[in-house]
Amino acid sequence: MPEDRPPHPPFTQETARQKVQAAEDAWNTRDPHRVALAYTPDSVWRNRDTFLSGREEIVAFLTRKWERELDYALRKSLWSFQGNRISVRFQYECRDTEGRWWRSYGNEQWEFDARGLMRRREASINDLEITEADRRIHGPRPAAEHGADLPVR
Repeated sequence: MPEDRPPHPPFTQETARQKVQAAEDAWNTRDPHRVALAYTPDSVWRNRDTFLSGREEIVAFLTRKWERELDYALRKSLWSFQGNRISVRFQYECRDTEGRWWRSYGNEQWEFDARGLMRRREASINDLEITEADRRIHGPRPAAEHGADLPVR
């Protein structure tokens, strides 16, 4: 049976928001294998200056990422959508192995196949060192806040 990951394109406002929240929830597990299942087996990524192709490379990349980005917590927000494409903005916070805290800001463009699997992901990300007192993202988003927008700064 072919893999299936609803909701499927073409997206509506509601289904695009569901897709964004599902991605946020999966990434907050920090489980590279679980996250990779949302992508086609031959998915193509650009993440900052890194280019990946396929689930095996995605799993390896995410494994390395979460070995160095400790206490990772992410928030995603729908920016726009059309047909089989969704754009999001996101912020995440983590600390490095030396104990410094970081907030990363970014934008992603996603393209999905007919089964709802992501076949392309393009991510541009900038990092800002913060103090622990400046943190505002702590763990997965509570269910009551699902769909809430991100702070501007």
